[in-house]
Amino acid sequence: MIFKEFLAGITDSGKHTNSFSKVKKPKLFLSLIASVLLIAAVIGVVIGVNYSRKNSSNQAQIQAISLATHTIVKSSCSITLHQQLCYSTIANNIPNFSKKVTNQKDVIELSLNITTKAVQRNYYAIDKLIKTRKGLTEREKIALHDCLETIDETIDELHTAVEDLEKYPNAKALRQHADDLKTLISAAITNQETCLDGFSHDEADKKVRKVLLKGQVYVEKLCSNALAMIKNMTDTDIQNEMKLGSSGKVNRKLNEESSGTWPEWLSTGDRRLLQSPSVTADVVVAADGSGDYKTVAEAVANAPEKSSKRYVIRIKAGVYKENVEVSKKKKNIMFMGDGRENTIITGSRNVKDGSTTFHSATVAAVGEGFLARDITFENTAGHEKHQAVALRVGADLSAFYKCDMLGYQDTLYVHSNRQFFVQCFISGTVDFIFGNAAAVLQDCDIHARRPGPGQKNMVTAQGRTDPNQNTGIVIHKSRIGATSDLKSVQKNFPTYLGRPWKEYSRTVIMQCSIADVISPTGWHEWNGNFALDTLFYGEYENTGAGAGTSERVKWKGFKVITSATEAQDYTPNKFIAGNSWLSSTGFPIALGL
Repeated sequence: MIFKEFLAGITDSGKHTNSFSKVKKPKLFLSLIASVLLIAAVIGVVIGVNYSRKNSSNQAQIQAISLATHTIVKSSCSITLHQQLCYSTIANNIPNFSKKVTNQKDVIELSLNITTKAVQRNYYAIDKLIKTRKGLTEREKIALHDCLETIDETIDELHTAVEDLEKYPNAKALRQHADDLKTLISAAITNQETCLDGFSHDEADKKVRKVLLKGQVYVEKLCSNALAMIKNMTDTDIQNEMKLGSSGKVNRKLNEESSGTWPEWLSTGDRRLLQSPSVTADVVVAADGSGDYKTVAEAVANAPEKSSKRYVIRIKAGVYKENVEVSKKKKNIMFMGDGRENTIITGSRNVKDGSTTFHSATVAAVGEGFLARDITFENTAGHEKHQAVALRVGADLSAFYKCDMLGYQDTLYVHSNRQFFVQCFISGTVDFIFGNAAAVLQDCDIHARRPGPGQKNMVTAQGRTDPNQNTGIVIHKSRIGATSDLKSVQKNFPTYLGRPWKEYSRTVIMQCSIADVISPTGWHEWNGNFALDTLFYGEYENTGAGAGTSERVKWKGFKVITSATEAQDYTPNKFIAGNSWLSSTGFPIALGL
């Protein structure tokens, strides 16, 4: 009671003595009370100080960790094209991440996980749209299914990228590891564009495109940010390793750098397959019924899935009128024909009759490791049917040897990933080699043919949308000319080396023979000034009547390459699979300059 009365006696005016004097107790007792109060006060102060110090220490530690993490995220995002989006999405998802973010690699992994979830949401939204939206045209339905296919591929690419990133940088040669990662995310970006491109043929298509636009663009920006961070990380690591290597402090090779004739991904056995005309087939396709199957599509459908071994489909001489898709599950498939003049796979799907460009392909090769030799891929729709693809390739690590690709507009669709064409013949009219793969065409014959009235021929239309994508079309040591039906009237139909389909279009023509069918200006606009400053078109050591550069376009993005060192970057030895080449097997194709 005395203690309570003491506390009650404390007034705002501070007049403690009056209240306290009303309590009549012995002095000794009062002294005891004072001592207790003093001790309690001292203990309280000590406890308070200690608690304050401990609490401040904890807060400082939490703040330090948070600050360190956010500093890493800020630094990682600073080199991306969409910095604010990069920082906000990653920072907001750090609490949900399964591990601490301590370096740039962790930031990239978190970014890829966020992107994967966004892609999955888009997939479900499009699937729902197909099931619920009424009044869709046939092409819109096809385009939506194209979206589901490309988005499904994107999910696989992102999952693979995360798995590959977790092994980085010790599982492979550093440059190869870097190129693998960049290829995966470059393809993921391309897939978002492909989905939207399917709705660009009619005014009605644009209404559906508008519904999808926000989600697709969001994913594309997330992919762009991840790619920029991957490129920054790997470029830095390669530079550091080169410095260490030059000082003798590191033994691990960046990569094998040799002038081999086939890319590293082709095994010795596969190289023999490509070089030998007689190969033991797993199955035989014959239209007359003398083989295992009558159609190529049936043979592909019954091929093993995700096979680690080469599966050879021998296609006997004949004309196969069908559309064939080697899906992503059908890996390491090889088509072996009886000669390009004899084995022909032909179709006529086209945009004018209701298809999308993507879906129009006579043959679509998507499964990794696809090989083909001695076959003709053809689309006979004609110039009046507009886009009509003979061969679409999205298969990573794919190669074509002694094949023909015949069509008009959009003949060869080098859609995505890494591709290699050797001793092939490609003909067409408008944009007849197009897409956004990392594609090298070497020792090929590339001929423009007579187009429709009022049309201009474009040999290439490359579709790079992001400056960090490792994509482009390289035509090397080939022959660019005209078919017989164009030669006599070529003055009436201007022909150009290419035009920029997308903002960062990249095409390099080097050490080729160029006929006079090519206009002196060399290149053509897509639409006004679009992409003229951001594209990269290069020419190096070309010969022939159409190779002169004095009258070439004066665009900021065009360049006459004079340095052999710069030109080396576009050789198969460096442009495909990041220096992943082995020594020569004797095939007479050099992969350097």
